Amino acid sequence: MSGTVPILRVVADSAEQTLSKAEMDPDPIRQFQRWLSEAQAAGIPEPTAMTLATVDPDGTPSARTVLLKHVDGHGFAFFTNYTSRKATELAANPLAALVFFWAPLKRQVCIQGAVSRLSPAASRAYFANRPRGSQVGAWASKQSQVADSRDMLDRRVAEVEERYRDQPVPCPPFWGGFRLRPEIMEFWHGRESRLHDRFRYSRAGTGWAIERLFP
Repeated sequence: MSGTVPILRVVADSAEQTLSKAEMDPDPIRQFQRWLSEAQAAGIPEPTAMTLATVDPDGTPSARTVLLKHVDGHGFAFFTNYTSRKATELAANPLAALVFFWAPLKRQVCIQGAVSRLSPAASRAYFANRPRGSQVGAWASKQSQVADSRDMLDRRVAEVEERYRDQPVPCPPFWGGFRLRPEIMEFWHGRESRLHDRFRYSRAGTGWAIERLFP
């Protein structure tokens, strides 16, 4: 993409911008990284926040907001408790969807693909760099299970803090990362007319096919 639109112009005049196929990078991951960098440069709060949608064995969908922790040519990585609802649903049906929405830029990216666990080594490496409070919380929280009271959680936090006093907090065996490998990625650019620009990337052999969609 040549002549990238300046960030301030995108924010102020996004309704007047037209997103053309010629501007789109042939690789959707690179296109996503460009948009993410522009969202970060624009000062959008939590630009890595993404909606993660999963489905349980009965076909009931659920969605929640998680944080993207890494993106590269292999896909989109995030971390969680492996006993959480999202993780158990992914174990039963390893297909998911992600949505990023950067409202000030009138941009959205929708992603679909298969999800797999990261290696234990990769999960431990990421966990080691988390704030200590987050490390303690990973041990203390029985994520998605019923808690009798806030006091119960606070007691569990205190127990973990005491257990690992004056020593590093190890990565729990029930905690780690997932990576979504995209099969479809859609880039949406909003316009005041509601005649938005939409482009869909679909895997085609070793590359990607790019199609414009009606809004």
